[in-house]
Formats: sequence, structure tokens, C-alpha cells
Amino acid sequence: MRVVIFCDMEGISCIETWDQVNAGTALYEECRKLYTDEMNAAVRGARAAGATEVVVVDCHGAGGAYSFKSFLPSQLEAGAEYVFGYPWARYIEAFEKGCDAVLFVGAHAMAGTPDGVLCHTVSTEEWHNAWINDTLVGESGILAAIAGCWDVPAIFASGDEATCREVKALLGEEIVTAQVKQGLGRYTARNLAPQDACSLIEMRVAQALSQRANWPKPYKVAGPVTFRVELATPERASSFIGREGVRIEGPRMVSATADTFWEAWDHFWYRH
Repeated sequence: MRVVIFCDMEGISCIETWDQVNAGTALYEECRKLYTDEMNAAVRGARAAGATEVVVVDCHGAGGAYSFKSFLPSQLEAGAEYVFGYPWARYIEAFEKGCDAVLFVGAHAMAGTPDGVLCHTVSTEEWHNAWINDTLVGESGILAAIAGCWDVPAIFASGDEATCREVKALLGEEIVTAQVKQGLGRYTARNLAPQDACSLIEMRVAQALSQRANWPKPYKVAGPVTFRVELATPERASSFIGREGVRIEGPRMVSATADTFWEAWDHFWYRH
């Protein structure tokens, strides 16, 4: 069984402020261990459930030299491979080669979620909202839609209560979740102790992978697929001018349409 684990930092237990997830602060260095520990727990759960190949992707843009490189290398769990430094939501090699399931660790809620700890969608400064066709999505939805282009289901997510609610609403009640904290606002939460969070994640990952008959269906969006983003400010739209397949729909709205979500996403990010 081949498994991919996408990891982010905002959904980790005991993390509630930007200083804890942005490189260059003492709090960030302290929280890298919390991040690594929860990811390691997911790897152990996957291995216990029979995963023979586990690929972990660091999806946290911490800034500077640490973007997508926030795990502590000396403490990585054995029995997995780790992808560092790869642009967010662009790693698809494992899907192309064949993959059974994708898991989300440390996920956070979409922008505008009142009880979503550090909630945002892709960029706190540049984006407000994103839609796949008419469905409002956060980062978990975007990643699930990418995996779905290769018929890979998202079967597990850990994070705060709002994130667990969000993924179940989008992907179905079958997705197994591990709630490691409850948002009391955007910058405050009631948290599990880190050791308890890790134990819960390890157990729930093993449970999710062991119940293949109950996995949710891949999140496949029938084409044509339109990915639309509401930008934070009008000047943000200028960076999309001239990109093949991208339309400027209004002062703060841009979109791309293609046969599959991956093609729309590809247009959205790259000039051709």
C-alpha cells in the first residue's frame, strides 16, 4: 500500500499564533518539534496498518530558507521518504506512479472560518476565498481535488474542530479525522497535550488505512472545471495578466478553466 501524507503546521496541537509558524522566531524553532512529532505519529500509524511506501510532503511555507522545510531532519521517523522544498500543491509524482491514499496532518480551516485556528486559504496576504466550480474550498479541498485527478482518495485529516468539520462536509462522513484542538477564535484554542495528540493521530491513521472498504470516494470534479480566486486587493490581479488560460474577471477575481482540476491549477500557477 502506497500512501502520501501532506503536512501543514497551523493545524498542529498547541499552535495558535503566526510567530509559532513563521521562520525566524524562537517560537517557530520550538514548534518545529511539535510539527515533526505529529507527522511522525502519522507515519507510524501508516506503517502499522501495512503501508509499504510512505511519502511525506512538507507543505508549510514558513518563509525564507525554511519554506516547505520545517521538519527537524534529525528526528524524522524511519520507514518513510520526505519531500522538502517543493512548491505548495505541485508534488504529483507519487500520484503518477500509483498511490492508494492521501492523508492530511496539521491541516487548517479555510479563510473566514470563525473558529478556525490561523484560518486562511493558500495566502493570508494575497487570497480571500477560492472556489472549485461553485464549491467554496480551503487548502484541504484543493489538495483532495488534485489527488482526485489520479483517483486517489483523501481518507484522513488531523487539525482543529473546524477543519475536521470542513473536510467531512466536502469529502463525506467516511473520512477519518483526529481533532487535536478546538478553536476558541482565530488565535486561541483548547488543545490536547502534544503526546495525546500524537497518540490520537497514530491510532486514527491506522484505523483509516485499515478500513479500505469504507474509504471516501476520490474527490473528482467533472469537467470542465473552473478554479476561481477572490484576491485580497486589486493590485494582486496584475500578477496574473498574460498567463495562458487565466481570466481576470474583476478587480479582485481571477479564474482558470480546463478539462481537469489539475490542468486548471497548472494554468493558474504557471506562465506558458
